Amino acid sequence: MTAHALTDSWTMTRRELARWGRQPVQLVVNLVFPVMLLLMFGYLVGGGRGVGGEYRDYLIPGMLALTMAFGLEGTMIAVTRDLDKGVVDRFRSMPMANGAVLVGRSAADMLQSVMALVVLTGVGAALGWRVHGGPAAFLGAVGLLLLFRFAMLWIGIHLALVAGKPEMVQAVQILVWPVGFLSNALALPDSMPGWLGTVVEWNPMSHTATAVRDLFGSPGAEPGHVGAAIVWPLALLAVFFPLAVRRFGRLSR
Repeated sequence: MTAHALTDSWTMTRRELARWGRQPVQLVVNLVFPVMLLLMFGYLVGGGRGVGGEYRDYLIPGMLALTMAFGLEGTMIAVTRDLDKGVVDRFRSMPMANGAVLVGRSAADMLQSVMALVVLTGVGAALGWRVHGGPAAFLGAVGLLLLFRFAMLWIGIHLALVAGKPEMVQAVQILVWPVGFLSNALALPDSMPGWLGTVVEWNPMSHTATAVRDLFGSPGAEPGHVGAAIVWPLALLAVFFPLAVRRFGRLSR
């Protein structure tokens, strides 16, 4: 049964990857958008009030975390489009493992997230950013970023199943922006009003960004956030993964 489920999930993953070849512009946009944000905040908007050292060294780890929160609309639109066109109903009528469609979609998204991290770290290195931790710390930081992305992804899948139609995604994805910008990705909480800084410090993405900075040896690093950067995504997954699977299982055949 497990081998059957893995085979079905891989088939659905290849289906999503085939879309990249048919819609390469969307893939390029998703990879270029974080780079544009990095250049905009690093050179045009400026910032970094209260940050010790080079602001770019503080910004890039935060942008890596921010990238893991953004870009969910592609997955959400793909899920709702399949629902709206009846594709999911056709898949569910086949002898296919329940949830293979969602697993395939999430696997393709995670591959794209890895590509986004490679592109953004490459641009950061070209701009002079350097990682001061060792290889193990670097891989640990990447693991935390992908874990956060995986949690955000299943939140997005659940919301897409609730929305049901592609035109509803734009309304739902607005919720992602407060999570991204009400964090320490771009600025220190100490530079914000007291109440706002408290909200920012409780944001799960802030824990991921701070832990990544600690592992990278970047400005704004604080020890002791790695545990929270693991617990928060796992807690979100414990809530939204079963919700998404249950919602998918209740769809009409």
